[in-house]
Amino acid sequence: MQFRFELEGGNFSKAGYASSQIKKVLKQLSVDPRVIKRVVVALYEAEVNVVAHAWRGTVQADIDADKIGLLLQDEGPGIPDIDQAMQEGYSTASPAVREMGFGAGMGLPNMKKNVDELTIESKVGKGTTVRMLTYFAMKNN
Repeated sequence: MQFRFELEGGNFSKAGYASSQIKKVLKQLSVDPRVIKRVVVALYEAEVNVVAHAWRGTVQADIDADKIGLLLQDEGPGIPDIDQAMQEGYSTASPAVREMGFGAGMGLPNMKKNVDELTIESKVGKGTTVRMLTYFAMKNN
């Protein structure tokens, strides 16, 4: 199964839509609730990062019998130093984003903690690509 969602920079009212839709699908597929929680946390954090930092982006979710692959691509300022950005508490969020309760610098670390594989590629001035992979087994009902 494949799903695709559009993300709009600055539109926090729609942040979380993709993760809530993927949550519904994984529940229907009887995926372990602990795995669903991990996937949803990681995807939500990734969505918020795109909305907070980029002009626009997309989410592509590929669900197989034993794994879910998530691909997020954005057009934005990019990440100059990915290693630094992976540190808990490090954030480049604007004051306005912080006032809304986002930008605590936990997005990338939470993504890493909740998926089995995470790769981030970024070009300053162009954008960022995030790939996340989580393995699971669907329950046989």
